[in-house]
Amino acid sequence: MDNKDKIFWTGLSPDEAREALVNKDKSMRDKQMTLKDAVSRFIKDGDNVGIGGFVNIRQPIAITHEMVRHGFKDLTLSFQSAGMAPDILGGAMMIRPEHFSIKRIELAYWAHEAYGLSPVWRYLAENGLVEFEDWSNYNMSARFKAGAMGLPFIPTRGPLGGDICKTSRTKIVDCPFTGRPIALLPASNPNVAILHVQAADKFGNCIIRGTDATCPELAMAAAHTIVTCEQLVSHDLVVSQPKDVSIPFAAVDAVVKVPFGAYPGACRRHYYFNGDHIREFHSLVAPACKGGSMDGLKAWYDKYIFGVAEFEDYVEMFQSRKLIADQAAESFNCERLA
Repeated sequence: MDNKDKIFWTGLSPDEAREALVNKDKSMRDKQMTLKDAVSRFIKDGDNVGIGGFVNIRQPIAITHEMVRHGFKDLTLSFQSAGMAPDILGGAMMIRPEHFSIKRIELAYWAHEAYGLSPVWRYLAENGLVEFEDWSNYNMSARFKAGAMGLPFIPTRGPLGGDICKTSRTKIVDCPFTGRPIALLPASNPNVAILHVQAADKFGNCIIRGTDATCPELAMAAAHTIVTCEQLVSHDLVVSQPKDVSIPFAAVDAVVKVPFGAYPGACRRHYYFNGDHIREFHSLVAPACKGGSMDGLKAWYDKYIFGVAEFEDYVEMFQSRKLIADQAAESFNCERLA
């Protein structure tokens, strides 16, 4: 293979990922720390950050708030489908690019379903501010799966049915067994994964309710994983139902209890979406997409992120009756699906 045909890696190369896994401290130790300590310790400028959750379900919002407060440069974001988490990060780049910047995004979908496509994505794309590599949901899941398995690539047929091959590092080869074309997708091994789950113990064993959204694969593929959780539960409770453990402790580096850590998105069994808050954020981004002022968006960040010390302060800004209503809405949905 000529040098021009060699693939480039974002995040860790497969060999670097395997070395990181071999050298990782896999002891069962207390990994509780503050969100500020976890973000400053495990995320660095230029890192590939893998975002867990799906669209607006279990998005690691609290972690993104802390990332914005800290400030990072030239990040790569990798995710399957996401909404508010990359919105928070991309919006920070819009208003303070000298403090926070994104170089590249590898994704399948950046939107909010009922709340529409992300205007932050539109702004970054139309102004040529960020590189994009377009995949499908299955493609990104498969790439994280390859990374978790320690493989440099994974064969699939999906890209053969569309234009993904034209927008990504997909390689088409002849299958050695059938002789027919097969697509090879490069593994994704982020430097750090950021995840929100329903429950975890202090060692990092995680319990996910509802769709797991490829979070287990993402945790295993990344060199480091930061987890926020709604509930910090005892290890005895976790091991009493070992099949409930979606992510094992060895894959996790930091555990932070953050109730409402996915808000204003939803978290299965805990709370439903706050659609009004999502729409408010979008309404402040929209003027910038038309060449207008960013003053409203800057004021939002000053109030909700830069103006508070911790995510708990952000949650306290919402009326208790609204939080209770969102919890009740999720309880109703759970009862209907039970």
